[in-house]
Amino acid sequence: MDVKGLKFGIVDFHCDALSKLHQDPSIHFSDDQKLDVSAFKLKQGGIKLQCFAIFVSERLGQGRIGHILEQIRLFRTEVEACGLPLVTSRQQLAALVASGGSGGLLSLEGADALEGNLSYLRCCYDLGVRFLGITWNHANWAADGIMESRGGGFTQKGKELVQACHELGIILDVSHLSPKGFWELTELAETAGKPFIASHSNSFSVCNHPRNLSDEQIRAIVRLGGRIGITFVPYFVKSEGPVKMTDLLPHLEYMCSLGAENHLVFGSDFDGIDHHIAGLENAAKYSDLREMLLKYYSGALADKWLYQNALKFLQTQIPATKKTL
Repeated sequence: MDVKGLKFGIVDFHCDALSKLHQDPSIHFSDDQKLDVSAFKLKQGGIKLQCFAIFVSERLGQGRIGHILEQIRLFRTEVEACGLPLVTSRQQLAALVASGGSGGLLSLEGADALEGNLSYLRCCYDLGVRFLGITWNHANWAADGIMESRGGGFTQKGKELVQACHELGIILDVSHLSPKGFWELTELAETAGKPFIASHSNSFSVCNHPRNLSDEQIRAIVRLGGRIGITFVPYFVKSEGPVKMTDLLPHLEYMCSLGAENHLVFGSDFDGIDHHIAGLENAAKYSDLREMLLKYYSGALADKWLYQNALKFLQTQIPATKKTL
C-alpha cells in the first residue's frame, strides 16, 4: 500500500474508552456524552482508525487476565457493533483503506494483568492485540514505570516478554516506561530489528514532564523507524497556564528539528484524561485540529502526521494476514 498522496481519515494511536466502558456498564459506545471517543464523535472528527487501549484501572484492584478479556469483549460488543471492525493484519488494513471504511486497533497498556504468563500474551495476540505498553506509571512484573522512584529497568521475565512480542509481531510501546527500561529495550530492539512506538508522549525539551521524551529518546525512536504519538494531555503540552491547540506546534516543530517529521503521529489519550486542551475536548474536535495544522503547514505535511506516517508503519509492522484461531 503506497501511502504517498493517499487520502484517508485520521489515525489515533491511543485512547482509553474501553477502560471507561469496563468501569461503568451504563456507558454505551455509540454516542455517550461520558466518552471523549464514541462512534459518533469519531465520525464527526474524521477519525478512520482508532487504537483502543486495554487499561486495567487501579480501581478494579489487582489486574487479572479476566480484566483484559472483558475489555476485548466490550470492543466486540460495543465498538464493532457500531461499524468499527478490529484490524489485525496488513491485509485487513489495506482493505479498510481501499473501502474508505473505519476500524479499530487493540493495545494493552501495562503488562500487569498478563500475570507474568506468556501464554496469556499469546492468547491476547490471537484475540487481536497488536500493541503492548510494558508498564503504566509504576513497576510491574516486567519492568519499572516512569514514576517508580527506584528507576529500574526490565526484569528477566520482562526481557522474555520483549522477546515473545518480537516473535509474535506485537509492537512495543514505551510511553510510561522508565528511562532505564527505554534504553534496555532500545538495545533489544536494535538486535531484533524491531521498531517500537511511544503512543502518547511529547517532547521533554518543550515541556519538562517526566512522561515526555528526551531528545536522545526521540532520536533513538527515529533511528529505529518507530513512531511518536503527539498527545493532548494538557500538562504534557505546556507546564502551566491554559493550553490551546497551537501549543502543540512547538512539540511538532522541535521533534521535526530532531529528524522526526516522518515518525510523528497522534495519540490523543482521550478518555484517559480529566482535563483537555481548549478546543480539543473530544474526538469530534480532530477536524478543528486538522484545520489548525493547515494554517501553518502544507496539506502534504499535515497528512503525514494525521495518517500517512501511521499507515506506513502499520503496513510494515503488523502481521501480513489475519491469524485464524
